Amino acid sequence: MKIKFTLVFLFLTVCRVSSQNYDWVRHDSLIKAGVNQIYGIEFDKAEKTFDMVVKEYPTHPSGKFFKAMITWWRILLDLDNESMDDKFYDQLEECIDMCDDIIDDNEKSVDALFFKGGSLGFRGRLLAIRESWFDAALDGKEGLALVFDAYKANPKNVDIQLGFGIYHYYAEVIPQRYPVVKPFMVFFPKGDKARGLKELENVAWNGRYALLESRYFLMTLNFQFEENMDEARKWGNILLKDFPNNPNFQKYYGVTFVKENNYKEASKIFRDIYNKSLKGMLGYNKRYKREASYYLGMDFKNRNIADSAAYYFDISEKLSREIDKEKESGFLINSVLYLGMLYDQLGQRDKAVRYYNEVLKLRERNDSHTLAKQYLKAPYKR
Repeated sequence: MKIKFTLVFLFLTVCRVSSQNYDWVRHDSLIKAGVNQIYGIEFDKAEKTFDMVVKEYPTHPSGKFFKAMITWWRILLDLDNESMDDKFYDQLEECIDMCDDIIDDNEKSVDALFFKGGSLGFRGRLLAIRESWFDAALDGKEGLALVFDAYKANPKNVDIQLGFGIYHYYAEVIPQRYPVVKPFMVFFPKGDKARGLKELENVAWNGRYALLESRYFLMTLNFQFEENMDEARKWGNILLKDFPNNPNFQKYYGVTFVKENNYKEASKIFRDIYNKSLKGMLGYNKRYKREASYYLGMDFKNRNIADSAAYYFDISEKLSREIDKEKESGFLINSVLYLGMLYDQLGQRDKAVRYYNEVLKLRERNDSHTLAKQYLKAPYKR
């Protein structure tokens, strides 16, 4: 259930956690700069920015929270890699502890409520990705309660609606899509998809610090759940104008065209992703290169340019064999099958047979085994 819950509580509030004579204008400026650096995949710069926040505002939880968000985005760009999970949990726990100390002195501290709620929300998010459903539900329940408490303390803050919007939308949609979650939902308020969409859209246009995150959610949920590609592209296009080198934004924008079998447009996006991966740009790792090469191969295959298609599917296959650990991906299975078909087109029957036999060693996906057996008996013809 890899819904991208990135920077869910990306907002500040008008209330402050201490009476110290901090320069709040500078604080907000640093936060904005650091958040933009995170979305821009400039992690080293973001680390330095939030190190300054921690140093200059030592009693405020924002610095610790957003340092954890840098780790979150590193995880998000490579979700199957669990090597940074413990660091992320530790960073969130440190933020939660600081917020608890503040709440002990002032139970209505809006900042402390927000950042503790945000920390619990992100911890629950990763636990859900790792399929630790019960622990994820506990964090989600506690985090939601804190959002409501923060709203009571400051109901005029538009950014608060980000938390509400996310909850209202997914609380209705997720149990329908993932039945395993339903038993946990008895502990939560009822969802309302239409209300959630309105709240997210309000923040996307009128929010101060949560504006970008709301746009990101609207892009992903329109793609994944609403299957509204035009709406998903609208938000993706807006995000990419500010963050053209965010591979996650680019990928989502590109696959909206794939969903419509418009590989002519999709190939423009994935060509850029592929070239950036060749340059070694931060974030454009082998997973994005694998996906980009696959869709470039699809574009050439659809245009009946067999040699170029085979070139890119070969790259996708090799990368998939590096990436796939426990289960063969669709990228691998399809790439191997398509390579057999393409080599048949190119008149290289020996290579084609080798790939068809390789398909039979992989798990069956759709009709992969049936097709491989069919083309072993008689060469594929376009």
